Amino acid sequence: MVNVTVIKGRDVLKFTAKIGIATILLFVFQKILTNFPKQKIEVSSIVQPDDLKSSIEENIPVIKQINGKENQMEEKIGDINPLELLVNNQFNIARHIESKQKDISNKQETEIETTNNEQENNVEQAPTIEVEQAKTGLATQVIPNNVPNKFTNSYHGVQVRNETDYGLTEEMLTPDITVNNQNILIFHTHTCESYTPSTYFNYEQTGTYRTTDLNFSVARVGTELQNQLTSYGYNVIHDTTYHDWPAYSGSYGRSLETVKKILEVNKNTDVVIDLHRDALADYSYSPTVKIGEEEAAQIMFVIGTNGGGLEHPNWDQNLKFAVKIQEKANELYPGLCKPIILRNSRYNQHLSKAACIIEVGATGNTLEQCLNSMKYLAKVMSEVMK
Repeated sequence: MVNVTVIKGRDVLKFTAKIGIATILLFVFQKILTNFPKQKIEVSSIVQPDDLKSSIEENIPVIKQINGKENQMEEKIGDINPLELLVNNQFNIARHIESKQKDISNKQETEIETTNNEQENNVEQAPTIEVEQAKTGLATQVIPNNVPNKFTNSYHGVQVRNETDYGLTEEMLTPDITVNNQNILIFHTHTCESYTPSTYFNYEQTGTYRTTDLNFSVARVGTELQNQLTSYGYNVIHDTTYHDWPAYSGSYGRSLETVKKILEVNKNTDVVIDLHRDALADYSYSPTVKIGEEEAAQIMFVIGTNGGGLEHPNWDQNLKFAVKIQEKANELYPGLCKPIILRNSRYNQHLSKAACIIEVGATGNTLEQCLNSMKYLAKVMSEVMK
């Protein structure tokens, strides 16, 4: 909020009227003085009406700077022109008011620019907080749902549903990949995707299972993953820019520009996660796994290729990274991951060698379940990227 000193219009009118009256009186007084021999007049002998003086000093602080030491002044001024003195004072007052207005204007412009910069910068740094890290050795059980898992390929228990024309070989699925884990980037092409409201996370939807409130959308899940990974010592960049609002069409084009800008600054970033929520026509769909005593939403990797015609030479590296993560997840928390989906679309994954879409839960899941699953995903990632 900008703190400014407000000069009311009514006070200005009163002050102007008093100045006018004083000017007339001084002008008449000057005419009278011209009929007498010129004398040297002391400043202390020029009398101002008390009410005019106090009003001027109260409304225009600069007058105090002009008259504040008048009782101590003893210097004599010869042939003084009272009207000229008053006019000069008025010019000083005008300059003071103009200076104050410029200061206020500059302060307002500075604060507006600062606000705009804050709005443009949607990258969150994880706060220093204590989080509960996932334990291992817990019993897991997939909760049955009405959508069966389908897959076409398997590698050491990792299931892949290949929706492309590529024939997957064991070599293509072997997770012989190392990544630079200096930075991890999390962003959201569909930032407004949200979940089934619950007692603890009840919210007003701005669309069908969509909200612009980052506390209830998939962006909140991203914040949880950020906090969890940070607790393992990783530097995590979380961007919460809206790419699907106010328009949904063109979301991937907008998120592409966002990720490019971030990677220009953070060059040592291999792991790039576009965090989503799965969506099916059946809104009761809620893929869930019970780990220990709590329920967690199942997650699903979606990997793009150049099958749609767009350049994407490193898609096989992205696939290997997903297989590597899921292989460890199957070891620690069986059922946490659904089959990996391989598609023709590129999904902006050409920007990194370990880029992926991770869909966390679906419309039927609650936000609590999705937050729980990030605890286990972070544990898995910390084991893989040591």
